[in-house]
Amino acid sequence: MITPMSNTRAPDAAPRTGPLWEAARALEASFLSQMLTSAGLGTVSEGFGGGIGEDQFASLMRDEQARAMANAGGIGLAESIFKSLATRAGDA
Repeated sequence: MITPMSNTRAPDAAPRTGPLWEAARALEASFLSQMLTSAGLGTVSEGFGGGIGEDQFASLMRDEQARAMANAGGIGLAESIFKSLATRAGDA
């Protein structure tokens, strides 16, 4: 009889907690924030913009949205960064 595979990582894999994981997720959030900037998120519209205040706080909104995206699973960049950091640190 074939048993179904579980979706757990290998026993020797480093846990996705701690400072390495947080650093990897923060780097992914920073990358996503830059991509949202390039995509034009938070650009003030000419006719109905919020003026200088909206311009000044648009980066804060992008950063928070990028952080939420990374915390929700992101694009997989944090996982790659984490594996690289864990290998260098000898945790994986």
